[in-house]
Amino acid sequence: MNFHFSWLRLWAIILKEFTQMKRDKLTFGLIIGIPFLQLILFGYAINSDPKLLPTAVVAADDSIFSRTIITELQNSGYFKILEGNKSKTEADWLIRTGKAQFVVYFPQNFTERLIHGEKPELLVEADATDPAATSYALGVIPSIIQNISQNFTGSLTYLNVPEFPINLIIQSKYNPERITQYNIVPGLLGVVLTMTMVVITSLAITRERERGTMESLLAMPVRPLEVMIGKITPYIFVGYIQVTVILFLAHYLFKVPIDGSILLLFIACFPFIIANLGVGLTFSTLATNQLQAMQSSFFFFLPSILLSGFMFPFHGMPGWAQVVGNALPLTHFLVIVRGIMLKGNGLVEILPSIEAILLFFVVAMLIGVKRYHQTLD
Repeated sequence: MNFHFSWLRLWAIILKEFTQMKRDKLTFGLIIGIPFLQLILFGYAINSDPKLLPTAVVAADDSIFSRTIITELQNSGYFKILEGNKSKTEADWLIRTGKAQFVVYFPQNFTERLIHGEKPELLVEADATDPAATSYALGVIPSIIQNISQNFTGSLTYLNVPEFPINLIIQSKYNPERITQYNIVPGLLGVVLTMTMVVITSLAITRERERGTMESLLAMPVRPLEVMIGKITPYIFVGYIQVTVILFLAHYLFKVPIDGSILLLFIACFPFIIANLGVGLTFSTLATNQLQAMQSSFFFFLPSILLSGFMFPFHGMPGWAQVVGNALPLTHFLVIVRGIMLKGNGLVEILPSIEAILLFFVVAMLIGVKRYHQTLD
């Protein structure tokens, strides 16, 4: 048999593939969207040298010297001074809930002791649950204080002020040794749950459609909400099996402390699990096949892992990236799991994060239920 290569037949196949690609708009959109998303996230949102980290000030001594130190810390670019002079209780709440990365304490009689050469203490507390978020900022504090102290010394030489008149004390809280595993391993709990729960459930309805069993499901006298709840319930137990395994390995293999209530942590995992299951089901109603469902899951997983504070410091990202990150359940779950395990947080501290996750779940389920049809198109 003679084979003659035909440019006409080749062109027909090429046109056919372009037509098929045009019809499969979701896949084509993800092909373009995922590289674009990666470029934007890695180019703009990811920052390994975080700046403008929220810093609370507790000033029992309000003077020109304390205000100068605060101004210089902010001018360094690493610290964003939160508005208002906080009380110790307010500052402790801010750092426990992750709303402040640093707290600067000016003791009483700071100015008086400074003038008399008694080297007053300046305490800086850092939330070291994420060592990468604090390491650079903590490194510049001594040089900032050194420069300020030299200025003080030059202007107060007639008072016999020592060469370095401030006793700087830096305290890393919750992870004083700055062990990376203490930050990464608890975060992996949220990452693993996000990846598995979204992917598994995103295939649920598309699998029914591809196998031809969707007609039987649609013929049953069940409501869309009943179908969706029925499909995610078995995977809740799967999620809790993963939680148990990860927590066991985190504590006994990586020696990550669990300072808070383990029961509270298990309870707090429930809204996060169902939120991700809701996202997966929503994707399964949007996709026409399992490939599209997998692609949509990756499209959700990529910003979740990059903008949640798992890989890079959350407060170091630009404002728009923090807004997007705050809309994702993983961001709030990381605050919960790290807060309970490393800070010993209770229900009061984690309640705002739980509320944010539940709100996300409600929105995802409403979209999924609306998209779910009881009759075939």
